[in-house]
Amino acid sequence: MTQTARVYGGSLYELAAEETLTDTIREQMLAVKDLFQENPDYLALLCEPSIAKDERIGLIETAFGNRAERYLVSFLKLLCEKGILREYAGCCEEYTRRYNEDHNIAEAVVTSAVALTDAQTEALKEKLEKKSGKTVVLTQKIDPAVVAGLRVELEGKQLDGTVQGRMSGISRKLADVVI
Repeated sequence: MTQTARVYGGSLYELAAEETLTDTIREQMLAVKDLFQENPDYLALLCEPSIAKDERIGLIETAFGNRAERYLVSFLKLLCEKGILREYAGCCEEYTRRYNEDHNIAEAVVTSAVALTDAQTEALKEKLEKKSGKTVVLTQKIDPAVVAGLRVELEGKQLDGTVQGRMSGISRKLADVVI
């Protein structure tokens, strides 16, 4: 994430907090981010310098004017006007980081060879919440290379309980003994 995205995303968060709109704007920001990811040509169009800036800003108003919070629409227009609309995903990341910090939320990513059952997911979520003291939002990833066990990333820390991770640890210990 760039410094520009930190500043703009953080500024939008501060405004949303003052206006008690953090939940609404966060939800809408993520929906717009998904829209841009699903339609990269639309984002490219909004960033195209050969199209007049007023016309691009008009496209934003047409697309989002009656569907999104006015602060978010103005934010999109500002990014377009400044020529930094491609920083939007980073702005979302910073906004979400600030939101999570203020709401005591930790994001965790669990990687396993197969999908976890609902009961396993809930048990893991409870254990991580107890460990972190925060509400945990859990995202699952499937990676057949994991073979068995789980790898969890929580607040920048990696907890590796995979067979692959254990084997690597054993290999390192053996290498230390041999040397």
